[in-house]
Parts: sequence; C-alpha cells; structure tokens
Amino acid sequence: MLSDIEIARGVKMKPIVEIAGELGINRDEIELYGDYKAKVRLEILDRVKNRPNGKYIDVTAITPTPLGEGKTVNTLGLALGLNKIGKNAIACIRQPSLGPVFGIKGGAAGGGYSQVVPMEDVNLHLTGDMHAVSVAHNLLAAFLDTSVLLKNPLNIDPLTIGWKRVVDVNDRALRDIIIGLGGKENGIPRETGFELSAASEVLAILALTTGLQDMRKKLSSIIVAYTHNGKPVTADGLKCAGSMAVLLRDAIKPNLLQTTENTPVFVHTGPFGNIAHGNSSILADQIAIKLGEYVVTESGFGADMGMEKFFNIKCRYSGLIPNAVAIVTSIRALKMHSGKFTIIPGKPLDKGLIEENIDAVVEGCSNLAKHIKNVKTYGIPSVVAINRFTKDTDHEIESVRKEALAAGAEGVVVSEVWAKGGKGGREFAEAIVAAANKKSNFNFLYELDWSIEQKIETIATRTYGAKEVEFHPLAKEKIHKLNRLGLNNLPVCMAKTHLSISHDPKCLGAPSGYVFPVRDIKVSAGAGFLYALCGDIRTMPGLGSKPAGQDIDVDENGDILGLS
Repeated sequence: MLSDIEIARGVKMKPIVEIAGELGINRDEIELYGDYKAKVRLEILDRVKNRPNGKYIDVTAITPTPLGEGKTVNTLGLALGLNKIGKNAIACIRQPSLGPVFGIKGGAAGGGYSQVVPMEDVNLHLTGDMHAVSVAHNLLAAFLDTSVLLKNPLNIDPLTIGWKRVVDVNDRALRDIIIGLGGKENGIPRETGFELSAASEVLAILALTTGLQDMRKKLSSIIVAYTHNGKPVTADGLKCAGSMAVLLRDAIKPNLLQTTENTPVFVHTGPFGNIAHGNSSILADQIAIKLGEYVVTESGFGADMGMEKFFNIKCRYSGLIPNAVAIVTSIRALKMHSGKFTIIPGKPLDKGLIEENIDAVVEGCSNLAKHIKNVKTYGIPSVVAINRFTKDTDHEIESVRKEALAAGAEGVVVSEVWAKGGKGGREFAEAIVAAANKKSNFNFLYELDWSIEQKIETIATRTYGAKEVEFHPLAKEKIHKLNRLGLNNLPVCMAKTHLSISHDPKCLGAPSGYVFPVRDIKVSAGAGFLYALCGDIRTMPGLGSKPAGQDIDVDENGDILGLS
C-alpha cells in the first residue's frame, strides 16, 4: 500500500481556478496562492446571500483512542461519496497545527485516498493564517507589557495578567517562564508562559467571526488583565485591536483547496478541541452552504466535545442549523472502551485489538450508545460510520450495527474511504442523504440567560453522564466576578480531556453517576464564550522521545519526506 504522501503526490490536481469555477466562484472572488490554493474573498457572501442553504452535516466521533479514529478521513470521504452519488458536496475542515504535525499525531489532511491536496501545504504553512494569528496574539502581549512598564496608564494589576504568548511548536520548556529579566529596560519581571497557537483566543475569534468588522469588534473585546480596581483591561483599551485586525485581514478569508478526487474543500482555522470550540470557521461554512447541496464539516474529538460546542457555540453565532450528524467509530476503539485493552502511541497494538473479540466490541459499544444519545438530545438524526480496518471481521461489524441501531442511530454503514476514496463512501453518503431528509427538531442544550452554574450542570449531567457538579472555591469566585462584570450570558466551552466522556481520561466506556469537578472558569470575551477548566488541560504540549519531526526531511529535488 502506498503511503499517504505517495498517494497525494500521485493525484493529478486541477488548477484551483478551475475548482472555483466549477463551484460557481467568480475569478475576481479568489486570490491565488500558487496554482492549487486560493483564498476566497468575503464579498462573495453578498452575491450569494439570497440562494437557499444546502444541507448541513457535522462529522463527529466516539471518544477516540490516542491514535484517532479517522474523523478527518471520513469527513472528506463523506463529501467524496456524496459527489459520487451525484450531489454537489463541499467539505469544510480545520487547518492542522504544526505542534501535532511535528509531534506524535502527525498531519491532519486525511489519509489514504481520502485526502486534501497538496497534502504538504495543508500540514505545514498553507497560506500563513496560523502565523498571522501568532503575530497578532503576541503583538497584544507586547502592547500589554509595554503599557505596564511605561508608567502603567491603565492602572493594570500585573498579578491579574492572563494573556500569555503563543508559538505553533510543541515546547514544554516554555510552559512556565519568567520574563522581564536583565534590568528595568527589559520590562517588569513576572511569571508567564507560552501556549500553542491553536489555543489562542485570536484563532477562536477568527473561527467564530462573520466578517471583517465583526472580527475587529471581537478583537477589541479581548480581556487580557484587570486593573487594581477590578475592571477589565481589553485589547481596545490598549489601542492594539486595530493593528491586530490589519494582521488578520487576509487570514479571515477561507482557503479553498481540493481532494484527491478534485472536489472542493475549505480549510480554515483550527482552534483546540478542548480549551476552545474545536471547529473550522463560520465563514467557510456560510460560503459553502450557499454554493453546495451538502456541506460536510468536522468538529473536534467526540460528540461530548466538538459536537456539543459545534451546536451550542458555533451554530448560535452562525445561525446555521444542522440536518444530520455522522458518528465515526472503529472496532479497535470500541474494544479499548471495554476496558480490556490499552493503546499507547508509538507502541505495537495489543494482539486482542486486532483479533476477533465480539464480547469486547459489544461492551465498548456503551461509549457509542452514549454518543448516539447525545446527538438525539439535540433532535438531530445520526448515522454511525464504522471506519473499517483490514483486521476487522464481519461478525464484529454486525455486532456494532445491532448495538448502534438499538441505541437510536438512523443508520449504520461501513466506511472504506481510506482504501477506496469516494467509491468506499457511497453507502455512507446514501445513509446521510436519507438521514438529512428526515424531519428534525434542532434545539440548543441550554439558554444563554441561564446561570453559569446551570449551563455547566446541564452539560455535565446530560452530556457527560455526571450525577452532579462540584465547583471548586476558585470557580465560585470567578462565577461571582463574571456575574458582576455582566459576562454571565455567554455560552460555555468545557475544557476537559478528550480521552473520556468524563473529566478522567482513565474512565472508558460510558461513565455515569460521578461528581464532575470544575476548578476554574475563564472568559474569552472576544470569542464570545466562557470556558470551564475541568482537570489538567495542557495548552502547550511537549514532544515525545521520538517525535514525528525526526522523520521529516527534504530531498535533493526539494520534495518533502516523512509527512504522514
């Protein structure tokens, strides 16, 4: 079998001008970045605003193994399958962070015969959006420290500064640092740190904005610290929001690329799926839904994470209503959720994960059933897609089919898009079309005027299966402060592990009846959400003993080697 990069390089790509033209985008509505990448100008929204919306599909997953279950592969594969059965379908996905690309996970451009191309560009710099986000973020940090140093006209309390710097590389040595050393000309010494660029509120804003002026307004509302009197210090107060908007003027435009079968893909923004909302941009979806019959987008991690935030945060701000949800699962992940097997990245899989074991699959289906139930909570039909691996048996697949249908899925299909591309996604596509045409009754999980505690308790009890929520003293203090500042009417982004439906990564399957802890609550006032910290969430990962970057190189012809 060819490697992902070999498959990608074997694709005969169409000029992106041709892809845009087939999609109905005018030449003066795109800005070329070479022959195979383009940015789409936001002016297109005015031209197509009166067109009817296409169907809107979210691809989520069960609680993944540390290896991932092929969610991006199947997001792209579903769009390929829809095009194969005669539907005009567009995929919308996130841009990978360089941290995982050079770390453990590798790239996120799909895999096999279900990829975005050029794959190297997607996994590396693409059109420079992430760099623009990093510079805009760090410019605000520089403005903040300069203001404190030079007579502190805003009366900023240095102990309240919460705006760290960012870099798009996994570097644990930067998690906690001291700046301002070397004399008073270098600033006031204080503790701070770095986060991965994907954790930046600037990126979350870029993903949730609906236009240039809306982005400028959101940037101005970023809270970076508080005064000695307890008042918020914002990017607008530091007179930095305008410069940040200038740096992001091109990054706001969605990137248009193509799949291995020359169908259109928007790749735009990539916020973390745990600390932020973990979804691609609203703007890409708003453009795509006017151009295509079906828009297939992907939300981060499982239905308890990215999908919940997709519905309760992204859909609130976009105004787009989903028609169906695809839940990606794999036989090996279901076996892991039985609690009988452990998956460790970089180590060979346990034999039990690749040998037939119906009992383990059925036990692990408790996790799948909970995610199906979570989708039903929103009044949306779901289809389960089994991402087939070569060692999966027909008996195991049939056992998943029975369990998923009993749990309330509208359909269960086997997806072979990794090996067969669009041909392997036809059954998947047909099931999604049937589900999307069913009557649905979409509803949010909570109302914005509910108390902060009630929103969090609703998510924890109804989505995570918790019995109750324990608010730690710091969280209670923050809730009081947010209420006083009038920031209590925002949606809530739960920051927790993606390796369990609960807050504890060791709790597999479908944990229930436990106490869910909330230790702190922070505000992303610019992005427009609160985020509750539930457990130890790292916003700056570290490299492993054998990071993927060790295998990445360039040959004498300038071709990139080792990307996966």
